[in-house]
Amino acid sequence: MEGEMESQNQQALAAENPRTPLLQNAGKPTKTPTQKAIRKTFKKTAHLANLLPTGTVLGFQILSPIFTHQGHCHTTVSQTSTLALLLLCSLSCFFLLFTDSFRDERGKVRYGVATFQGLWAIDASTTLPKEEAAKYRLRFIDFFHAFGSLLVFVAVALFDENVVKCFYPTPSDETREVLVVLPVGIGVLCSFLFIVFPSKRHGVGFPLSRQ
Repeated sequence: MEGEMESQNQQALAAENPRTPLLQNAGKPTKTPTQKAIRKTFKKTAHLANLLPTGTVLGFQILSPIFTHQGHCHTTVSQTSTLALLLLCSLSCFFLLFTDSFRDERGKVRYGVATFQGLWAIDASTTLPKEEAAKYRLRFIDFFHAFGSLLVFVAVALFDENVVKCFYPTPSDETREVLVVLPVGIGVLCSFLFIVFPSKRHGVGFPLSRQ
């Protein structure tokens, strides 16, 4: 009985002095122009994750020491195989920028290749309606991102000491300076362009979309 009375008294006091949660009273906090600029910068910077297909870069970093023999390409075969690796990874970075993904009716992620008519699903068992597939059609910005991704991969390759030693065992001072400045310039320029013109595609090797 005493416990029930205390509970009733507490409820009565709460009814007389209602208190709303702190988060409800606080409302939406106002942001200063500086905070808005910082938030927008970080939001745009998140698009830099789409600069390169992560799988291609990871594969290159794993295979580079093997193909170049830790930078000691003593034979023509080693240099040829290293060059073939660079070309293959470059084509991969370029081509994968034309891929995209979508979720089917069961919520599974499906991949496809963007065309001028729409999205061609790689999995033949899944098809998109024409109106939906047309949203994924190729645009000029896709070619811009593809060439930008290719340039960034070139910068990554120039930063790789094994690749540089393979083709330039004893570079001159001017060549060494170019190999240092050029990748940084390419990275800064492409990063700026990708922030200003972000990619909305989520293809093979890129972070998946939530939708």
